[in-house]
Amino acid sequence: MKSKFLSIMKRLNISSTLESNIKPFENFVTISSRSVYTGKFRKKNLYSKLSPLGDPGINLGPELDKWVEEGKHIRFVELKRIIQDFRKRRRFTQALQVSEWMEKKVECTFSSGERAVQLDLIGRVRGLDSAESYFNSLSDEDKIDKTYGALLNCYVRAGLTDKSVFHLQKMKENGFASTPLCYNDLMCLYTNTGEYEKVPGLLNEMKENGVVPDNFSYRICINSYGARSNIDEMEKVLVEMESQSHISMDWSTYATVANFYIKAGLTDKAVATLKKSEENLFKRDGLAYNYLISLYASLGNKAEVTRLWERKKIACKKYINVDYITMLGSLVKLGELEVAEKLLKEWESSGNSYDFRVPNVILIAYSKSGLTEKAEAMLEDLTEKGKIPIPNSWGIVAAGYVQKNEMEKAVRCIKMAFSVNENGGWKPNPKVISSILSWLGDTCEVEEVEAFVGLLKDFVPMNKNMYHALIKAKVRAGKDVDGLLDSMKTDKIDEDEETKKILSLKEDKAE
Repeated sequence: MKSKFLSIMKRLNISSTLESNIKPFENFVTISSRSVYTGKFRKKNLYSKLSPLGDPGINLGPELDKWVEEGKHIRFVELKRIIQDFRKRRRFTQALQVSEWMEKKVECTFSSGERAVQLDLIGRVRGLDSAESYFNSLSDEDKIDKTYGALLNCYVRAGLTDKSVFHLQKMKENGFASTPLCYNDLMCLYTNTGEYEKVPGLLNEMKENGVVPDNFSYRICINSYGARSNIDEMEKVLVEMESQSHISMDWSTYATVANFYIKAGLTDKAVATLKKSEENLFKRDGLAYNYLISLYASLGNKAEVTRLWERKKIACKKYINVDYITMLGSLVKLGELEVAEKLLKEWESSGNSYDFRVPNVILIAYSKSGLTEKAEAMLEDLTEKGKIPIPNSWGIVAAGYVQKNEMEKAVRCIKMAFSVNENGGWKPNPKVISSILSWLGDTCEVEEVEAFVGLLKDFVPMNKNMYHALIKAKVRAGKDVDGLLDSMKTDKIDEDEETKKILSLKEDKAE
């Protein structure tokens, strides 16, 4: 639940229009405040051209230039929608490219809102120093609440408490702290740093300064008390929130409270609050249904889990993959593994795209239940059907074998994970790898250990556990380890007590 409160509200928007102070450039024929046009209208719009180019390595500037050269429209409203869409999808680099292309090529005068968006993107893409430089370069007219707020967001995102507090104080002095957003940012920072005790004081300061808290303000404060198991104070904030005429209660706040009731063992209060949450959710809010299903599963309430699952289908028309992941996880939590297996078969015939995160829920359940052979057989069956498991799927099975101390099988499965890691980015579970390396060093031939470490180096840099496995194997084989010790020094890995213990085996063997 904690992660629900660590994300900061989206501060910036790009709804404000660009001023129409536009100068012609290159071969533009006609220019207006809404579009730039040089030829015949084409049906394919700019968004449909840029949206598929999701590779971060693709620079959209030349793509935009090419679009203009081909005599096609460039509508400012569409550019802003593209930036907004890319930000939502965390394509920050490309969003910044579009924003800077607008400013440079069209030579338009950005509003303070567009400046704030650009500052936020610069902070995300180029770092805090660049964001500060951009802010300092702005004119006094552009240094208003939105741009100040964007820089505060950068400080909060970087976890810089002192700078955030100092910057918020400057905003107060300049009259730019008149909305809940900046206070919410700082409360989120305190949540991120675990300084929950500072959150209620900031909520009180808001009210003293005439700033009216919003839903998020109250929810962060509720979370701060819940995280400290202070149920009484949490309930007081909830009652205050419910009494505010400007507040429209939402499902998320009640679900937050219910989650803390569950953790405190207050089942009756949790159920009553979950009912309130359900009363306040939007009919087709799939995320809300999934969250409530998970909470009822935590309570062990199969009837409510099933009821909400059926209601969700009526409300949302169909189940998507994340819905199946939620329900499968809930059934596993309820101990209904056979029912979960049937639901997995339903998903396989649903026509949804094949996402291995769905069967992974069952793989984890098998592995934790000691049914590791069944999990491995499931992956082999899927492979035969042409479904190539992702590395994490094999990693789950490997972890199951480690748990059962069947290390040869664990090694086999982790090697399968290595072999299917075509796209990169996957990292093996450190605990699983540590157990495997320890076993290899204690029992296997030097060549086997070297071969495994050679494969592992493609995923993680050489570390102490890898060296210890190699040293142990060589010591057992009576081989020289000086070269390995030199390599450890080169990699700036210091010898520790475990290293000395392994080396002492060499001395014992010599005696």
